[in-house]
Amino acid sequence: MNKVSENPFKTEKHAGLAHNPTALMIVTALFVTLYLVSNVMAVKVISIFGLFYFDAGTITFPFAYMLGDVLTEIWGFRTAKKVIWLTCLCNILMVVCTQIGVWLPSPDYLGETSHAYNHIFSYVPRIVIGSLVGFLLGELSNAWFMEKIKEKTKGKKLWVRTIGSSAIAYWFDSLPFVLIAFFGVVSTRDLLLMIAFQYGGKLLIEAFFGTPMAYATIHALRKYTSKKD
Repeated sequence: MNKVSENPFKTEKHAGLAHNPTALMIVTALFVTLYLVSNVMAVKVISIFGLFYFDAGTITFPFAYMLGDVLTEIWGFRTAKKVIWLTCLCNILMVVCTQIGVWLPSPDYLGETSHAYNHIFSYVPRIVIGSLVGFLLGELSNAWFMEKIKEKTKGKKLWVRTIGSSAIAYWFDSLPFVLIAFFGVVSTRDLLLMIAFQYGGKLLIEAFFGTPMAYATIHALRKYTSKKD
């Protein structure tokens, strides 16, 4: 990939946000939290009428992408990339800590609780490995394409950037994630259905919920910054 400049179309109203450390801290914290939550939720596979299969994390993950769009829009590709790598480190830390919990002994009278914990968090590392691969490929390509589209549109039409970049990036995310996390666990038919529904479902959530929330988040942060000023 070619080198991408740091948000070349930063306007005055965005410049105030870009230099506000509190705004960046809030977006980063929400971004990391949503990603961690999505990985834990992904342990559960949801079936609708036996036709549509997807992991529960599909519901929350597009909102992490939305915040990735906000990061790129306001702070640029280089800052978004740093937050993406930070999120990966937080996920690795989560796996290490939860695995320590799996290995530690539990009293007999809490055996059922211990079994449930071990069952969930013994599977989480596989989820996280698949998610890290998909996340890095998806989020980095999403931020890169969003910045490129922003250059082409001269900073106009945020919805074109959010949906357009996600339409490409979700393939880089959904395909490796489902294959690594669920190959050999579900049937080939269900695996293909999961890939198709994950991609389509995430893109629909992005278009109808994530993009409007991106506009609302940027507006709220801008309003917050103006009050602080």
